[in-house]
Amino acid sequence: MSPMGIPSWQISGFVEYIPSGKKQGDMLLVVPEGSYAVRLGNEASIKQRLSVTRGMRYSISFSAARTCAQSEQINVTASRQSGFLPMQTLYSSSGWDSYAWAWLATADEEEVVIHNPGVSDDPACGPLIDSVAIKALNSPRRTNKNLIKNGDFEEGPFILPNTSWGVLIPPHVEDDHSPLPGWMVDSLKAVRYIDSSHFSVPQGQYAIELLAGRESSISQVIRTVPNRSYVLSFSVGDASNACKGSLMIEAYAGKESTKVAYESNGTGGAKKGLLPFRATADHTRIMFYSSYYNMRSDDLSSLCGPVLDNVLVVSVRSLSGRRVGG
Repeated sequence: MSPMGIPSWQISGFVEYIPSGKKQGDMLLVVPEGSYAVRLGNEASIKQRLSVTRGMRYSISFSAARTCAQSEQINVTASRQSGFLPMQTLYSSSGWDSYAWAWLATADEEEVVIHNPGVSDDPACGPLIDSVAIKALNSPRRTNKNLIKNGDFEEGPFILPNTSWGVLIPPHVEDDHSPLPGWMVDSLKAVRYIDSSHFSVPQGQYAIELLAGRESSISQVIRTVPNRSYVLSFSVGDASNACKGSLMIEAYAGKESTKVAYESNGTGGAKKGLLPFRATADHTRIMFYSSYYNMRSDDLSSLCGPVLDNVLVVSVRSLSGRRVGG
C-alpha cells in the first residue's frame, strides 16, 4: 500500500487493508466496526497529525486483534512520549479488545503513531487495528468532600460506541500516560473501563472492572495528615456480564486493608465496602485489586472480575463508632 493509501493517514512499512470476512488459514477475520481494518506488519506503522491544545492531556482509544498465537504488542507514540500495550492476554470472546493510552500535549500540532515493533518470521502475522478515537481529558481535582480524584471514574478514555467490551487500560501506566485521570495501573495485567450502556455500573455512567486477580490493580496516592483519622468507602459489584460466583476486592489504605466479598449471579448489583484508617504520613497510597481469578460463565474462557466504583476518602474526627454512607 502506498504511504498515503488511507485518507488522513500516513503509512510506513507493510500495512495491509483487511476487509471484514477475509480468511487467514482457518481463521476468519471479523472487523468489529465498519467493513475494513488494517494489519501492521513487522515494524510497520500508521500515523496522523492532530491539532491539539498545548498542556492538555489526551487519550487514544482503538480496537486491536491478534492474528497469530505468538505474543504481540503495540507501541503508541505522541509528543515524544510512548507506551507499549501488551496483547498477550485476550479479554473478550470476540477476538478483539479495545485499548487506551494517554499523553500530555507539548505543542499545538502533534503526530500520533501506532506501531508494530514485532519481528515475526511469518509475514501474515501482525495486529489488526480498527476504530481509532482521540479524546481530551479533564483533570479532576480533590474536594473537601472527597480526597480521591476521579473517584466515580466518570472521567476516562473514549469508549468506542459500536463495541461491547469496554476499554482496557494497560499495565504499568502512571501519571501523564494514564487515560484514567488520577489513577495508576501499576500491575502486571490491564483493568477494564466499562460503561453503563453495555454493563451494570453501580452509579453514574462508568466504572472499573478488575480482571485478573492480584495481577490487576489500580491505585492513587492522596494527601493526608499524619495521625488524622479517615474512612475509605467504595462500591463492589458485578458488571452483568455472566461473571458468576464469589468475587472479592481487597482494598488498602497505607498499611491498613480490608476484603469485601460479593456473591455474583452475573446479572448486576453492588454493595458498599468501608475501611477506616489512620494516616501515618503526609501521603497515603489507596489501592484495589481482585482476590480471585474469575471466568465468564457463558464462554468459560474470558477473564472477568468485580466492578469498582464510588471511591471516597473523607477525614473524620474519630474512627470509633463512625458510620459512613447508607
